[in-house]
Amino acid sequence: MNRAERLARLLRVLAAIIAEPGLNPLELAEKAGVSDRTLRRDLAHLRDLGYEVAYTSGYEVQEKLNLEGRGRQRTRGRGDDALLQAVAQAVETAGLWRDPDRVDATLPRRAKPRPSGKAPIVLIPSGDEDADFIYATGFGVENALYIRFSEKDDVLVASPLEIDRARAQSRAATVVEDRDTYVHQTWARLAARMLRERGISDARVSPNLRAVHLEDLRAGGIDAQVDRELYVAGRRHKSAAEAAAIQDAQSAAESAVVEVVRGLSEAEIRDGVLWSNGGPLTSEQLYARAQLLLGKKGYTCPDMIIAGSPECALPHYRGTGPIKANAPVIIDIFPTSRQTHLNGDLTRTVVVGEISDDVKRMHAAVLQALDAGIESIAAGVPGQEPHHAVCQVLVDRGYATTTKGFEGAEGVAKLNHNTGHGVGLEVHEEPALRDAVVDELREGDVVTVEPGLYLLGFGGVRVEDTGMVTQHGFQNFTTLTRSLNPQDYL
Repeated sequence: MNRAERLARLLRVLAAIIAEPGLNPLELAEKAGVSDRTLRRDLAHLRDLGYEVAYTSGYEVQEKLNLEGRGRQRTRGRGDDALLQAVAQAVETAGLWRDPDRVDATLPRRAKPRPSGKAPIVLIPSGDEDADFIYATGFGVENALYIRFSEKDDVLVASPLEIDRARAQSRAATVVEDRDTYVHQTWARLAARMLRERGISDARVSPNLRAVHLEDLRAGGIDAQVDRELYVAGRRHKSAAEAAAIQDAQSAAESAVVEVVRGLSEAEIRDGVLWSNGGPLTSEQLYARAQLLLGKKGYTCPDMIIAGSPECALPHYRGTGPIKANAPVIIDIFPTSRQTHLNGDLTRTVVVGEISDDVKRMHAAVLQALDAGIESIAAGVPGQEPHHAVCQVLVDRGYATTTKGFEGAEGVAKLNHNTGHGVGLEVHEEPALRDAVVDELREGDVVTVEPGLYLLGFGGVRVEDTGMVTQHGFQNFTTLTRSLNPQDYL
């Protein structure tokens, strides 16, 4: 770097200090457009030149500029500041400055080859239910930083608000508090500094990491790469304790479904609509009953589905307003434990009043497809096989699907979603039971099997069980009746 470039960079650092005194080093480096390493070198150089710039113990930059050097003391006027900033701007525009240490996130970069799985793991939660963060630390929190340098060398950085809970609940070997990082929300910058202090420039991050944190890591000189397989295998294989916790969640889901069905069965039919307590029975009222019961058991399910017809032809329609009689009601409840963060997933369809022959036929086909899907599950079976088994039954029964090769007839009720998915710290996780998945099911996977049939303007039918994949088949965690008749649940 020649003299003009070095001077231009020093002027840029001074201009950044003038513009906003009191920044911490990482913030100042970002404002000046230099790396933290370069900044420290430049501040030392400025001190040698007579500019009183120093770090305080709190890692703040104290702006005490003597622009004429130690030999001549005078008060600095605003004209000096303006001139300095103008000069810095001019030399930058002329292309006379550059920082070889700075990682420019705007330039295309080629990922450096490195041994798989060797780089440290950096996790910053996307929220207090970030599954990868919980899996790694045993701790659910909205704001924190976790770095795993090696197998027995990991650190969790928490805020003053969460430090005591972190020490009590997390599995990290080292738990420390950082108030400033919490106040300024500079978790990624802290991670970059901690890695650089160990001479580390690479890191792996979770697919859950927010883009702003990924950008900050890279701007801080860390070659952060998203590891799409991070914790996938570990989270898929459920321990005995995890399987038991999911089974407990499934039991809570069963209780909540029964509570909803009880509310439906207690209603009267008036002009084709269910009435209760002097007014129409609504999805919202049934939701409140189910949520109250789950809360008493230590679970929550804010997005549960209690959807009447004809809107339940939309598989993820959550339900709103009065419930119609003599038509399907889909109840899909997937509770999360407030203690273990593990989930269950259960769907049943019931009808209050007369059950039409069309609904009976749809329900019978769905139950047969459910059994076929379950029977095809075992360790070593490709994920698409249970889905194809389900589709074949539905097509054989005269219905349709959106899966290529299993399209079926036109204008009839159809299956328009996957057969199932993994369940664990997230309601939807690996593995998937759907078309084109050749990845084999593994012992310890917990999956749903949830065939459904839907016809716009009419309604839908879906039935779902959850259980674990074993060497010999499917261990069903679900015991609740699959009946269309509400009385069978009570």
